[in-house]
Amino acid sequence: MSENNQLRDVFDAIADPTRRQLIRLLAEAEEVPLHELTAQFPMGRTAVSKHLAILKEAGLVLDRKVGRETRFRLNASPLREIQDWVAFYSQFWSANLLRLNRLLEEEEEE
Repeated sequence: MSENNQLRDVFDAIADPTRRQLIRLLAEAEEVPLHELTAQFPMGRTAVSKHLAILKEAGLVLDRKVGRETRFRLNASPLREIQDWVAFYSQFWSANLLRLNRLLEEEEEE
């Protein structure tokens, strides 16, 4: 699935803590079988699969069959949208805090 054909918003996909943990686990390995991912959570295979499906719809996870096993890997490129959004607001707050600091220094001088 290409980034242009994402069925789900990346922000929506990472909103859930379980999905963020799945992303972290996938980032730490090249590929992880479903049973290994499931072992990391206090929920069943079906629940983990649903979370992975949401990540897949957002383009964050790719999967492939190896025999009867499904293996998952991270596709981090859609996370650039998150990085760009955070970077914009980081600059926004830095600029505003710098202005506030200048105003406070000017008031102290008066």
